Amino acid sequence: MLRASAAAESAGIPTASLVCEGFLGLAASTSVGLGMPNIPVAAVPGHTGVQSKEELRRNILGVTMDDVVRNLTGEVGHAESETEPGARDVIFKGGFDEVNQYFYENELADGLPIVPPTREKVEQFLRCTKRSPDEVLGILLPDSRAATIWSIAVNGVMSGCRPEYMSVLIALVEAMADPYYGVEHSGNTPGGETLIVLNGPIIKTLRFNYTQGVMRDGFMANTSIGRFWRLYLRNVAGFLPQKNDKATFGNTWRVVVAENEDVVKEIGWKPLSVDMGYEAGDNTVTVSRFTGGNHISSISGSTPDEMLPYLADAVVRQYSWQIMFTVGQGMGTLRPLILLGPIIARTIASWGWSKEELKQYLFDHARIPAREYERILRDWTAKPIWNLEEEYRLGRIPRAFFESDDPDRMVPLVWEPDDYMIVVTGDPARNSAYVFAHNGVLGYPVTKKIDAAAAAPRRATKKG
Repeated sequence: MLRASAAAESAGIPTASLVCEGFLGLAASTSVGLGMPNIPVAAVPGHTGVQSKEELRRNILGVTMDDVVRNLTGEVGHAESETEPGARDVIFKGGFDEVNQYFYENELADGLPIVPPTREKVEQFLRCTKRSPDEVLGILLPDSRAATIWSIAVNGVMSGCRPEYMSVLIALVEAMADPYYGVEHSGNTPGGETLIVLNGPIIKTLRFNYTQGVMRDGFMANTSIGRFWRLYLRNVAGFLPQKNDKATFGNTWRVVVAENEDVVKEIGWKPLSVDMGYEAGDNTVTVSRFTGGNHISSISGSTPDEMLPYLADAVVRQYSWQIMFTVGQGMGTLRPLILLGPIIARTIASWGWSKEELKQYLFDHARIPAREYERILRDWTAKPIWNLEEEYRLGRIPRAFFESDDPDRMVPLVWEPDDYMIVVTGDPARNSAYVFAHNGVLGYPVTKKIDAAAAAPRRATKKG
């Protein structure tokens, strides 16, 4: 809404953006990022989602309307944005403890100690790429700040990364800046957190964990790069807790998940990178935002027919309001992710099943009754009427959602089998899986290729 207001105000058209009182701080911060620090807002007391019609009417007429009239008919005051230091300015000098205290108090750190980004350490990172420190990879919302190679190096140092991780960090920020990913939604209500999936030989080159405890911290590459993502969101994109980051509860940052490509090759499947359009052997990062997940223990059975009902049931149980990204807001953008333990993948593949056949099984069996589907859409999207038949006849959704008029017919969670993402990883001796609930268009999967040629530090050369 504020983006629309900014466009209108720039054209000389007065506006009044209605904002619930709990989001007034967010509106102020977003206005700064849009380059208009004083976009007019009209406060709505409380939260509209828990008010009766009478209470809402009383609040709108008694409070909000006065702000609306004032904003549309009065002269809006001007506000000045604070000037930021230059990219290479030294903002503080002191010892380790003093630097950390300064960074924390100025909201430049995540509450854990950071590695002070001295010029010497930053330059060590820059020697691991041939790209110019001033190169801009994109402009990141909500603060509309440029994502540069220099700022990647600075935040890489801070998060505890090693210089040779620089190529991975660059690819990650390219993914963050991709409009399909939608970085501007990183602070939305559900508090979805981004998971990074790594593919390619770089997994072993940089010593990523891809077996037991793959999502546990304790492995430098997985852990520090996962932390980098959240620090970059904070320091460059501008997502600060209780300001632009309005997650109701929130999630902590996730460590990087590396796929076990040895097992993938052994069983004749394709890694996630190939599913996302790259060649086998390419080094890639895939980012996508998830609202939560669940570990599925003890998937028992010696055949796919015995094992896969566990998996289909687990996928269904992860999804409620998120199906609005299938039919509703986002139309066809739901991308469930399943981390499949190697022993499960081996068993399925041993019966001649391809990954594509596994996806087809999930598409056919991870379903819910159409009646329940419509009820969830109606209750969770606040749209009075949801009718799958009408949506299909209007050409908005695939045939799979209206194969008959039986209200108890089973309909899929996604538009097509390839919407399922499957990654083989984790403890090779455990019959488990992990299912993630995807945040749809508010964090759509994006894959970028890593320039692995720059994965090792280059020696500094003497001048003159």
